[in-house]
Amino acid sequence: MSSSSSSGNGRFAALLAAFLGWLFDGFEMGLFPLIGSPALADLLQVPASDPLVGSWFNVILATFLVGAATGGVLFGWLGDRIGRVRAMSLSIFTYAVFTGLCGFATEAWHIALLRFVASLGMGGEWALGVALVHELWARGNRAVIAGLIGAAANIGYLLVALLSLSLVGFITEAKAAFISMGLSAASAESLFANGGWRFLMISGALPALLIFGIRIFVPESDQWEEEQQQGRTSYWSHGDLRGVLIGSLAALAIIISWSPIGAQWGIGSGLAAVITIAGLAVVFRGFVYPVRRYLLRAGEAGAMDEPQRRMVMRHLVLGASLAGIVLLGTWGATQQAPKWAIDLNAATGNPSAHPKEYVQIATAIGATIFTLLAPFAGSWFGRRPTYAVCCLLAGSSAVYFYQYCRVIDTSFYIGAFLMGGLTATFYGFFPLYLPELFPTAVRATGQGFCFNVGRVIAAVGGLQIANLVKVFGTPETPMYARAADAYCVLCAVYLVGMAVVWLAPETKGRSALS
Repeated sequence: MSSSSSSGNGRFAALLAAFLGWLFDGFEMGLFPLIGSPALADLLQVPASDPLVGSWFNVILATFLVGAATGGVLFGWLGDRIGRVRAMSLSIFTYAVFTGLCGFATEAWHIALLRFVASLGMGGEWALGVALVHELWARGNRAVIAGLIGAAANIGYLLVALLSLSLVGFITEAKAAFISMGLSAASAESLFANGGWRFLMISGALPALLIFGIRIFVPESDQWEEEQQQGRTSYWSHGDLRGVLIGSLAALAIIISWSPIGAQWGIGSGLAAVITIAGLAVVFRGFVYPVRRYLLRAGEAGAMDEPQRRMVMRHLVLGASLAGIVLLGTWGATQQAPKWAIDLNAATGNPSAHPKEYVQIATAIGATIFTLLAPFAGSWFGRRPTYAVCCLLAGSSAVYFYQYCRVIDTSFYIGAFLMGGLTATFYGFFPLYLPELFPTAVRATGQGFCFNVGRVIAAVGGLQIANLVKVFGTPETPMYARAADAYCVLCAVYLVGMAVVWLAPETKGRSALS
């Protein structure tokens, strides 16, 4: 398309499409933390408090993160190769359809597998949407755009909590409505059993309708089209994706080694640790392989000189490190809040109703507000100082929530609001910062690599929660208290982020790479 096609209505259509895509991303990601325990208890035919539920819960979260990491690189590659819009349509279709299929699962591993495939699309949609909007709005207020990107997913989290809460109150009416539309009584009972988790999963297929609007109204990035016209997109090769496949298999091997399946196969913690170290090395090399091959071909063709290629590789490593630190904190602490609220409520005999829904509402509202503010802080104070301060506040808010909010009352939800908001600031910050680290030719792949390799790091860390819980307290210590200590220890990773960020470039006041 011409440059005129990416102005006016076309730019707003792209922003709306990307915003809705990220919103439904958040909806999909928020589903499992909220309904995972009742769903797994239903499928495994055990009480929700059974340790097997907790083990599968963490394994499925980790599998989701691995899939998102793989999808970020895979669809990022596709977006740099065939265009942002076409690849984004495919990514949304993938995550919508396979999330909906989770509603028909009959075994715990069915959800793990389907969530893995769905997360391929979720990981890709983030990188593609950020690249597209960044390029179409290059002359706009990028702090506002970055804030909207971060807020969108958290609005999705809020919506799924509100939907779940409304189902709790109106489940009888909902069943009657579906029966009146021709659904059998037995099917309606199954659809809305155990908190209506099957209905919520099936509702995750709705974002597939977005694809029609995207294909009709959203223009392609002019910057990408210029790269295509100059022949630079041809430096990407389908054969390079074998590196992504190998990296994905290595990440899944790590997950299996720490899962209940690994225990059944006789994989002890020592062997699992060895698999993890070797697997992470393979993941990094596999996921970076397409970029390395692209840079090599671009260099041979004279399209990119050696300093530029070294710069891209350095930024890949630093970006993945910064994202991994943040994601480990989020998935190791904040994403555990709804489940922890259930355990706390049961253990303390607190009469609070629907604590997991209200906790997710509180964290989502906080996240929506703070992600809108974070990119402005980055614009005013600089990228590196903003990231460092956000790390300090995020870690402090998580420690405060898990150590000092042990009664489910107003102060409990205020603590959840602060933790949800302060740990989410980075999701408004990254859409501002990560696009500035990469030139157009590798922007989608570079962002996908950084943000989503961080998810593999978070997955590995999240799998250690069960082991960390065993370290704290005594067998007589309430499980919720031991879990809280484990979450707080994971949050120490934010201290690492406060140091690592000073190795990254400061991009305030500089033009984004073309």
